[in-house]
Amino acid sequence: MNRFNNDILESFSEVNKAIYKLEKLEADKHGITVVQLKTIFHLHLHPNISLSELAEKLRLTNSTVSGVVERLVQHNFVERVVPPSDRRSISLLLSKKGEELLETIFSSDNTTMTRLNGLLEIPEEDIQHLFRLHKLVLSKLQCPEE
Repeated sequence: MNRFNNDILESFSEVNKAIYKLEKLEADKHGITVVQLKTIFHLHLHPNISLSELAEKLRLTNSTVSGVVERLVQHNFVERVVPPSDRRSISLLLSKKGEELLETIFSSDNTTMTRLNGLLEIPEEDIQHLFRLHKLVLSKLQCPEE
């Protein structure tokens, strides 16, 4: 691999590490894992989602997400609901405790959110250019069947 390709991969790796560090810092503050934190965010954005839909959004297997959800249910962050229209399915949603956790995370004095909100200071034109570059990089890396 030539140096240029390595620089591209290193750049993506550094951004991923920085994001993970922020997520881990926030998760640790609240006694949960990064995957549990991401699950809580997704349930906030998509209430009453099924386990398989949640697994797809998290890009994890159903069995992995099932374990994550089980632990969140045990800690009263998530509730399982059986919709009256389809008693064979189960929907997932945040409990009051889960919503309160998100309120704490989204609060204005949260260092992690302050850092993430700093991304909003990037000009829209630069963000759109970044998205175009990401799509281009993905198109070069993905196999034809993906």
